Amino acid sequence: MMITLGSRERFNSATYDQGLVWVTLILLGIGLVMVYSASIALAEADKATGHQSTYFLIRQAIFIVISLIAGLMAFQVPTAMWQKMAPYLFLTGIALLVLVLIPGVGRNVNGSQRWLSLFIINLQPSEFMKLFAAIYVADYTIRKSAVMDSFTKGFLPMVFVMLLVGWLLLREPDFGAFAVIAAISISILWLGGINGRIFAGLLTLLPIAIVGLIWSSPYRLQRVIGFMDPWADPFGKGYQLSHALIAFGRGEWFGVGLGASVEKLLYLPEAHTDFLLAVIAEELGFVGVMVVIALFAWLILRAFGIAKEAIGNERYFSALLAQGIGVWMGVQGIINMGVNMGLLPTKGLTLPLLSFGGSGILANCIALAVLLRIDWENRRLQKGLPA
Repeated sequence: MMITLGSRERFNSATYDQGLVWVTLILLGIGLVMVYSASIALAEADKATGHQSTYFLIRQAIFIVISLIAGLMAFQVPTAMWQKMAPYLFLTGIALLVLVLIPGVGRNVNGSQRWLSLFIINLQPSEFMKLFAAIYVADYTIRKSAVMDSFTKGFLPMVFVMLLVGWLLLREPDFGAFAVIAAISISILWLGGINGRIFAGLLTLLPIAIVGLIWSSPYRLQRVIGFMDPWADPFGKGYQLSHALIAFGRGEWFGVGLGASVEKLLYLPEAHTDFLLAVIAEELGFVGVMVVIALFAWLILRAFGIAKEAIGNERYFSALLAQGIGVWMGVQGIINMGVNMGLLPTKGLTLPLLSFGGSGILANCIALAVLLRIDWENRRLQKGLPA
């Protein structure tokens, strides 16, 4: 395979991170198999799918192919270009979040208006906003590095911007995406050198803000109540979580076998999306879940390793962006896993690279392609070549 970036150079193991590519492909592969396994009963029962058992499998495979092509294209874009495009990408994300809230334009599914219909597929702007936010906050931190100790000049402008994003997301509502974007932004600001007292104050206010958001919304409050004791109302508020826990219990150490899940037989809602890990636990057991966790842990640690190498090359925007992508994958993965295991209240967040969904897979692949590009540029600089 050849790439053209000023000069033609063979794309071999010395020029790119093979481990990062393989872990990404393995997670996509596991996701494809498990989405098919988890969705067979739903696809056969739903008239909208034409009662075709392979409906979700085919769509997921198409999503993965498109996402890998998009990732390959994103890899060709120099990191410096991503930095130049940061404000425009962020404004594009804001525009999409506004567009999805317009009646008749945004599509409402299960009480949430999070999608834009593109006839063939539905686009979920919040998935791309995670990447745009990581790029924008990394660029902002570099541009404002001289005043990051200032509350009014460094911190406050970013707070106003993130409050706008949060308000738009909560209007959908998509509290999960807001939590991930907030985590990405706060982490990049902290890693970029924000004043310690400001950061401590922010951490103090966050729990208060989260409690306020939960208390002000009846449906969020009901989810928390159902999370605290799902067995108190197993056919109501605790229905989804109780069935997820049953799936984990049935899986034991090695699972009941691939394809042998009972919970996916229309008992566990959203088995192929938000609760895919529960099906993995039931069919592949504790061992299967630990393999998934280990792959995510490697991915996150590698993101921070690439960031450390970028710092060594004095490429601070690249370092912050790599860290932001690592935080994104880590926080969203932890929230999804925590929800599936009953450690966190139910939230509509998918498991990156695994759960069914075109927008999520596409955004994840582009983000990891950007991470791979950062590593590629690191390697070139270490050889004395231009990035």
